[in-house]
Amino acid sequence: MRTAPTILHLDMDAFFASVEQASKPSLRGKAVVVGGLGPRGVVATASYEARVFGVHSAMPMAQARRLAPHAAYLVPRFGFYRAISERVMELLHGLSPLVEPLSLDEAFVDLEAGGVAWDERSARLAGVRLRTDIRTVTGLTGSVGLAASKMLAKIASEQAKPDGLVVIEPGTERAMLGPMSVRTLPGVGPATGDHLRRAGITTVEEIAEAGEDELVRLLGKAHGHGLYAMALARDDRPVVAEREAKSVSVEDTYDVDIHDRLRVGLEVQRLADRCVRRLREAGLSGRTIVLKVRRYDFSTLTRSETLRGPTDDPGVIREAAARLLDSVDTTGGVRLLGVGVSGLADYTQEDLFAQAAGERADAEGPVEEPATAPVEERPALAERRWPAGHDVRHAEFGHGWVQGSGLGRVTVRFETPDSKPGRVRTLRTDDPELEPADPLPLVLPRPEGSRGPDGGAGAVGSRTVAP
Repeated sequence: MRTAPTILHLDMDAFFASVEQASKPSLRGKAVVVGGLGPRGVVATASYEARVFGVHSAMPMAQARRLAPHAAYLVPRFGFYRAISERVMELLHGLSPLVEPLSLDEAFVDLEAGGVAWDERSARLAGVRLRTDIRTVTGLTGSVGLAASKMLAKIASEQAKPDGLVVIEPGTERAMLGPMSVRTLPGVGPATGDHLRRAGITTVEEIAEAGEDELVRLLGKAHGHGLYAMALARDDRPVVAEREAKSVSVEDTYDVDIHDRLRVGLEVQRLADRCVRRLREAGLSGRTIVLKVRRYDFSTLTRSETLRGPTDDPGVIREAAARLLDSVDTTGGVRLLGVGVSGLADYTQEDLFAQAAGERADAEGPVEEPATAPVEERPALAERRWPAGHDVRHAEFGHGWVQGSGLGRVTVRFETPDSKPGRVRTLRTDDPELEPADPLPLVLPRPEGSRGPDGGAGAVGSRTVAP
């Protein structure tokens, strides 16, 4: 392990919720919860104002509403979050060529590989500078942990939250880890934690004292060896610049079980199209199509089909997903559907559609493609949906965001990132003057003490930064 704390872990503070607060003046300083809003939805991120009431990520949304009924509940805007995340990742790449993203809001950085840190002092300066740059570029805050290993750097960033920096100096790791809960260590979830507790082990120091043989007996060879090493602060994992994707997938959980077989088929086709969009955004294609179905009784089935070569053709992937669905019994209802592609590659096989048809012909005899349905037989377009938190524009009232909708009405707060809290209006969901809109760039306050256009000191004024 290293002799200097030159591995940095960045974790943006309540990232999704913080972006929403920065975008919406009326939500600044207020409780904000982002996630799936249906009865089966879960919390993706909660602002710190919402966490005061016990709301946290991965909590069922229904429970969050009981704890914080006054909070703003919003549907994620992943495209917008991704654009802002890219700005943050650019800053990290400015520090080192070895950046290992873990998600949109979290990454490891090897500062030593970038030549910007070689001891505790230089690492701390790099961390301070990064936090300042993030605030300048995005207006958001991030917490930084610095240590001699990835495990310890991540623990340090958790201690630094929110909006802080913690350095774990080499030589102090064992003393720092000892009194911490076993749940602090990576890979120790509720089940493993309960198993250790029943054996009388509740702290990291007690893991070390139990010994490797006892941990192997309790948890098995691989988990036991790994947990013992972590308790001794041993972690030699390098920062990996490229984390190769193994699959691309999308899935939806439905508020009400779907019983109509035709509706299930349409949902699978829609998910296949979304999966293709993600493949193409990543410049990938894949050979294996995977269908995931969770039924009314929570039983989960997966079916897969491997094609002759990689593809990102929506027709091929839709067709394969439909064939997989034919082998699944959806009697009783479906609560979740997913479509994924694995066996990824960075090229496609152009004649794969013909090959797939040929494979079916070989197995099933001649294939007759269904004729396109006449326009009058196609399903009517569904009523426009207005997800809470998403951007809209009205011909008369300008830019705003959806507070909620239902019963043929949509409530919109008309404001922009650089305006004062705006006025709320209730409109018809089919109002022809109301349209979905792209998010507006964030407008960042000038850093404290900066000079305005007139040369005077102060924080008056603002800067516009496009995501």
